[in-house]
Amino acid sequence: MLVGLLSRATVIVALLLVIAIWQVIGFDTLFRALRNWRPRVRAALPVTLALVPVLIVNKLARQDLVTISQEYGFRVGDLFWVIEGEFILLFESVASTPLTQYFSFIYIYGYAFLLIFPVVMYFTLRDSTRLRRLLGAYALNYTIGVTLYVLFHAFGPRQYFGSDVETMLYTFEPSYQLLTREINHYTNVFPSLHTSLSATVMIFAIRSRSQFPAWTPTASVLAVSVWLSTMYLGIHWAIDVLGGLLLAGTCVWLSCRLIGRYDVDSHLQPAYDRLAAVVDRVKTTGDSADERGHR
Repeated sequence: MLVGLLSRATVIVALLLVIAIWQVIGFDTLFRALRNWRPRVRAALPVTLALVPVLIVNKLARQDLVTISQEYGFRVGDLFWVIEGEFILLFESVASTPLTQYFSFIYIYGYAFLLIFPVVMYFTLRDSTRLRRLLGAYALNYTIGVTLYVLFHAFGPRQYFGSDVETMLYTFEPSYQLLTREINHYTNVFPSLHTSLSATVMIFAIRSRSQFPAWTPTASVLAVSVWLSTMYLGIHWAIDVLGGLLLAGTCVWLSCRLIGRYDVDSHLQPAYDRLAAVVDRVKTTGDSADERGHR
């Protein structure tokens, strides 16, 4: 069933990407960038190498991190409940099937599209600064966010309000539990990474509105929808969402301060040269083998 869900998610997100590329970037622009991919990939490689280990650790050590949080983290769930009260029940009072369908779609598919598309979009720019800063902000969001998950152990509204807050995401589509378990744990509440990452994309969209004017309103509507979906579906407190917005602003600021100020690429030049030498050697060996085969 999980494979089927992943396949469906892949198809839906891919379709959204095709539509967005057509409307926002243009296929000609994307193909030109792909033909000149080497300098773009090379420029983004250092920050990508910083992002990938964070994602791997978050995936492989998630349960260990949850255990550490349960043992040593600050238990703030009761505090959130006292501060926020029954605010989250306002979303239950306006619940309807169309809203549940919309916010479920946004939480699962719209969120994934929102994170992937700007990477493709900024890849088409000759100047790689925006792409590198976006990837850097992603890495910072995950690094700081996972650290805060360990420090602050909390449960979401569902564990406090019980049947008053229905798990509408899973009621609408029970199989979604399989998908969400693969990427998150129910105690990973504060801050909301769905909120922080979508807000990060929105901030970058606003900053690049002169280059991609059609993307700014789209990203803004999707990002706000993601924030609302986390509360409507009973997954996060409003405090988690506010924490996510603060985290997003911090990560964008740090990324813009750090990336572009230091010439990391020059330090990697020896590694690039060695890699190029290996590729040339393999290519030469292959050409020699082909020549011997033709004789």
